[in-house]
Amino acid sequence: MVELGRKMGSSFHEGTVVSLRGSLGAGKTVFARGVARSLGIEEAIVSPTFTLVQEYDGRLPLYHMDLYRIETVEDFEMIGGEDMLYSNGVCLIEWSEVIDELLPKDTIYISIAVNPDQSRTVDIEAPSIEVTTIEASNIETPCAVEPDTKTGDKQ
Repeated sequence: MVELGRKMGSSFHEGTVVSLRGSLGAGKTVFARGVARSLGIEEAIVSPTFTLVQEYDGRLPLYHMDLYRIETVEDFEMIGGEDMLYSNGVCLIEWSEVIDELLPKDTIYISIAVNPDQSRTVDIEAPSIEVTTIEASNIETPCAVEPDTKTGDKQ
């Protein structure tokens, strides 16, 4: 998932919004680590489950949100989320379903499904590309992967 995030992130530009969908442990934050690396961000990328938003500085600002604990659009607006959606950076949103009505029309939707053998199937939907399904059979669960010795990323 890190490599997929890195490859996709290298084409992200100012104002890119990505909706990351999948069950707990599917690899959403691991994908975010790859995007961060593509933006030149070397610090540790952690899930913002309890902070709701993590901001990072790279070639573009990265706003990584986890809306699992947000219940309404109003809750999202109260944390300043809408400002980040329409910012000069890249916005990655885990559990974005609660704010679907606010997402820009060019939002990239990435759905990660965990298969019975623990591999991943990734569906990508974006206005600028055709719908794509990737069978990620060599991607292990994030907790079972050896970290990269240079960056600490799980491959």
